[in-house]
Amino acid sequence: MTREIVFDTETTGFDYANGERLVEIGAVELVNHVPTGVTFHQYINPEKEVPEEVVKVHGLTYEFLKDFPTFDKVADEWLDFIGDATLVAHNASFDINFVNYELKQLGKPEMEWARVVDTLEIARSLFPGTRCSLDALCKRFEIDNSSRTFHGALLDAQLLAEVYLELLGGKEPSLLLDGKEKNVKNNVAQTEDIVRNFKEARLFPLSEEDIKKHENFLSEKIKGAIWTS
Repeated sequence: MTREIVFDTETTGFDYANGERLVEIGAVELVNHVPTGVTFHQYINPEKEVPEEVVKVHGLTYEFLKDFPTFDKVADEWLDFIGDATLVAHNASFDINFVNYELKQLGKPEMEWARVVDTLEIARSLFPGTRCSLDALCKRFEIDNSSRTFHGALLDAQLLAEVYLELLGGKEPSLLLDGKEKNVKNNVAQTEDIVRNFKEARLFPLSEEDIKKHENFLSEKIKGAIWTS
């Protein structure tokens, strides 16, 4: 079983090292790349005013947030929720750095980078030279984000989960109830996931003649293949 947590955060600003703080965490659970309906959502009291220009982005004022728990009161609940799952975020360095800074202040275990998947990096590798914001990817994959008037951590995590599945190649055909064709996109992350699920290597010996034919085919028919670079 592959368990993944797709999550997003909202903050009081951009620089955690200069006193900016978390104000919201939202997350959704995937098991074997399928949403389970299990979510995590928490508003957080940052113990400081939220700048007006930031309120315009996510709509969360200190007046609203001040009655919610501070991060130290919800840290254990967050760590229990994520467990040892893979963590998926868009522009992951922002979210991971903020949460890890808060965890570090409490002497709690930080989230390891080895378990993080950054959908922004995947999107940029698949669609170089194009806009890869969450809104742009929702438009590309025809995902309805009309309710996104503000940035909100849980809503953004739910949208990101849909985008993430599309980046991995789209839903399984049996789950496509609208009959719409989906283009399958090759993705390194998907390939690695498949490989990890093989318990033993399966060897298929090739003759020298087969290898030569394959090399000739690559050189004549597929110019600049990434697996030959």
